[in-house]
Amino acid sequence: MLGQSEAYGQMRALLHRYAGCDVQVLIEGETGTGKELAAREIHYLSERSERPFVPVNCGALPDNLIENELFGHERGAYTDARSAQPGLIEHASGGTLFLDEVDSLSSKAQVTLLRFLENNEYRPVGGGATRVSTARVLAASNACLEAQAAAGLFRRDLLYRLNALYVRLPPLREREGDIPMLARHFLRQVALRMERPEKRWTEEAQRVLDAHSWPGNVRELENVVLRAYLGTEGATIGASILHDFIAPAADLAPATLAGVSMAGADLHFVSAKRNAMCAFERSFLLDLMARTAGNISAAARLSGTERRQLGKLLKKHGIEATALR
Repeated sequence: MLGQSEAYGQMRALLHRYAGCDVQVLIEGETGTGKELAAREIHYLSERSERPFVPVNCGALPDNLIENELFGHERGAYTDARSAQPGLIEHASGGTLFLDEVDSLSSKAQVTLLRFLENNEYRPVGGGATRVSTARVLAASNACLEAQAAAGLFRRDLLYRLNALYVRLPPLREREGDIPMLARHFLRQVALRMERPEKRWTEEAQRVLDAHSWPGNVRELENVVLRAYLGTEGATIGASILHDFIAPAADLAPATLAGVSMAGADLHFVSAKRNAMCAFERSFLLDLMARTAGNISAAARLSGTERRQLGKLLKKHGIEATALR
């Protein structure tokens, strides 16, 4: 995990602190922010580091097989069950069970998981004896589970079980100063992996990278770096090639972009992009605070943002929360 920004440093400090607490942790963050990396950091810094780390993609668990996948089965449980098979929970014994995309679990699967988390007991399919798990459970979601629960899409009692400790991974756009550092790192990694000469960014290219909002976060940045390296013949990567891989303001709503007047504006790509982003942020924040009647805590929960970070954004755009109450 690489980062030097204040937001990233605070997040990693939490991970290190949580490594010493042997309870469930809920990790939330946008796609590509490194939720599994964060879970592995907690695991490998904990006393469980010598035991297995077992990742589970909850979105790939079918309803009719979830108990079999998690708890395993005994011989004869099914027609083709010629021998007993341990489940993922048993594989993670003494280690960590990482439930990725936990928000994608169906209602039935949520009930199954809740029943297990209540006392860490489970029974293999077709088995009589109850067993006790010694695995630590970490869960991750790219959706705000609090908002999902409020909308009736996620069980609130399961949320409380998973959310003993909580950490939010900051998106790349909130990690001031990290984009140029990561872009240089990925460029070196590509050269090493392909056993080719190293290349460097021009200053203009670095400004284009820094101005992009990176909706796909670190994963998107890594892909763009790879394409830029392979698409450049010389030792220097300029800004022009990045325009082929970074759609201008593609992640902004059309209505927002329509409201950004270009008449008399600075048509330099980086400046125009920054202005569009600034207009989007202010419009989004004003609407958010109006919906929550100026309640910053409620606005932070609704938008999936840390309260402190939301406060910084409000200050940046000169929005007084008290004026909206």
